[in-house]
Amino acid sequence: MSDQNPLTKILALSNDDPKKIVAVAVALCLVCSVLVSAAAIGLRSKQEANKQLEKQRNILQVAGLLDADTGVDQIFEQRIEQRVVDLATGAFTEAVDVASYDAKVAARDPELSTALSAEEDIASIKRKAKYATIYLVKAAEGGDYETVIVPVHGYGLWSTLYGFLALKPDGDEIVGLQFYEHAETPGLGGEVDNPNWRAKWPGKQLFGDDGDIAIEIVKSGATGEHQVDGLAGATLTSNGVHNLVRYWASENGFGPFLKRLSEELAQHG
Repeated sequence: MSDQNPLTKILALSNDDPKKIVAVAVALCLVCSVLVSAAAIGLRSKQEANKQLEKQRNILQVAGLLDADTGVDQIFEQRIEQRVVDLATGAFTEAVDVASYDAKVAARDPELSTALSAEEDIASIKRKAKYATIYLVKAAEGGDYETVIVPVHGYGLWSTLYGFLALKPDGDEIVGLQFYEHAETPGLGGEVDNPNWRAKWPGKQLFGDDGDIAIEIVKSGATGEHQVDGLAGATLTSNGVHNLVRYWASENGFGPFLKRLSEELAQHG
């Protein structure tokens, strides 16, 4: 019997031998897999930190708080307070941990979300998480909050758009609308990222004098405080944004929360 181990036998084969070629290929794949897995595990914490930083950057940008001379994490810590809202009641809740709660994950969990009927689901999201993390912007000099930021999402032409809607504390006047994730067509629906289009939103009003949702995106020629011009050549994306903003302002979205904000402001006004 030969006392050679399998590795020695393989190395002794000719370089043209199919057995050696297959063995080398398999060994190379295994080594690469180990290296890739190790790199992914080693970089996971850094990737999560970068993802969190980018989220904070978008929140600060929609609130108009980005400052090139001050770090994002520093501004966020000083000016932003995170709270969880029960969407059914509009009240703050501690039912879930604000630091770890992920509404995207919750929306896939039947215990943490509810299915929407076709009539309710104008934003085409299918399921709604029961809770949402909102962001309160503290005034620089302290005291009252100056802006409230709520997460919004809904389907456009090709993708679900995820973003933030910033409002004055009255829950009506829009401070800004910004999307941080989508796969809409560059140059068309992708223009939701264009600063010129984002600049059309500040100052617009979500609700009419009768309390009904009045904000709308029109094809062109927007007039008054409730209309925003749509994106040229991107009707379906514009419709998607129109629907998602109205959905999240409705009773199915943040309507109960915004109503509480308005009532609280009136009581302390």
